Amino acid sequence: MSLFPRPQSEQELQSRVIQLYGKTLAQLADDIHWPTPENLKHDKGWIGQLIEVHLGASAGNLSAPDFQELGIELKTIPLNSKHQAKETTFVCAVPLLHYIGLNWEDCCVFHKLSRVLWLPIEADPSIPIALRKVGHGFIWSPSGEQMQALQDDWEEFMELICLGQVESITAHLGEYLQIRPKAANASVVTATIGQNGQRTQTLPRGFYLRTSFTNEILQTQFSSIAT
Repeated sequence: MSLFPRPQSEQELQSRVIQLYGKTLAQLADDIHWPTPENLKHDKGWIGQLIEVHLGASAGNLSAPDFQELGIELKTIPLNSKHQAKETTFVCAVPLLHYIGLNWEDCCVFHKLSRVLWLPIEADPSIPIALRKVGHGFIWSPSGEQMQALQDDWEEFMELICLGQVESITAHLGEYLQIRPKAANASVVTATIGQNGQRTQTLPRGFYLRTSFTNEILQTQFSSIAT
């Protein structure tokens, strides 16, 4: 449960984001009496959870956007020393079984990416976890062209899955989206439909945004601020 109340409007959420700017992760952790890990090897989701608490996110692990009432998804972006996205951005799990009748406007990717709060976080390995700072957060929606490209990617992937060709999907497919295995280890499997139409086992998959796309978003946002 969040220690802070849910924001009641987009303006209130933006106000909270402004208050986080420039603060270190240790400061945010101390505010809620959380210990700050020395590394994130066993605490990969720690930063995201820390930010969720401070902003009053409510969805948890649900497929709905993090701020359900506002329809806004929270995405923290770890930045390298060049202030670029350090890694791909997880969007949501890929439906490998219950996808019959699913269309773009009803899918998780559409709902997660229609309105996003991007929050950059320093992630240069030379900076200790405790001293890493929160950057300028901003709320974003994809342009019509970006939304169409995301839809095209999603539809291409779902067609392959419906044809039982999930194993043929590689990280090279997709312009903005990609599909990659998402599991703690190779022993974690889930059900899907194979090429013969029968159920089979495979690794869970996740939808991810390419770093080139998130960097495009960052560049557009911060160039507009500079001008």
